[in-house]
Amino acid sequence: MRKLVVTTFLTMDGVMQAPGGPGEDPSGGFGYEGWLVPHFDEAMGAQMEEWFTGAEDFLLGRGTYDIFYASWPKMISDDAVSQGLNFKTKYVASRSLTSVEWDTARLIEGDVGDAVRKLKAEDGGELQVHGSAGLVQTLLKEDLVDELRLIVFPVVLGEGKRLFGDGAVPRTWRLTTNSATSTGALILSYERAGEVETGAMGPEYD
Repeated sequence: MRKLVVTTFLTMDGVMQAPGGPGEDPSGGFGYEGWLVPHFDEAMGAQMEEWFTGAEDFLLGRGTYDIFYASWPKMISDDAVSQGLNFKTKYVASRSLTSVEWDTARLIEGDVGDAVRKLKAEDGGELQVHGSAGLVQTLLKEDLVDELRLIVFPVVLGEGKRLFGDGAVPRTWRLTTNSATSTGALILSYERAGEVETGAMGPEYD
């Protein structure tokens, strides 16, 4: 059974849209593209290298696939991010594409949830999702995510695509690793723990 891992950059109010720069995703009139850049540091880069090293394959939405394909084939190097994105299998979920051109990319056909369940049922290492806001919300609704790797930045935007949307399956998550960067970002890993439990607190319950 393969592990499906979602890695994303987030603001404090849960926005994951266009962290990297202008032109990445201006949909909806989003006006803060590149909000991550002033907060990037070496620790963050090292963490991303470590996470990418553990990937066997990638699962990408159409928008993230287009962004990666436009840049990473031009930046082939020995680092784990470049090696992973350029040479490992990339499964692409899209309602509009009929083919993909990037080497080792494969277009998912049919229902995304069913296709991902089949991929997860195979033997192998991590199936990693990066970016891909719409796809991630679909995967959360289908209850397919095993681990969340989040870098949360000291930024609030008040608009934009968010990690969690309506329809996410209620779940509890267990914090497995945490650290802070020099710029105040939090690097967090959560594994799926189980059902949501509720309780009550206050003097009347003592």
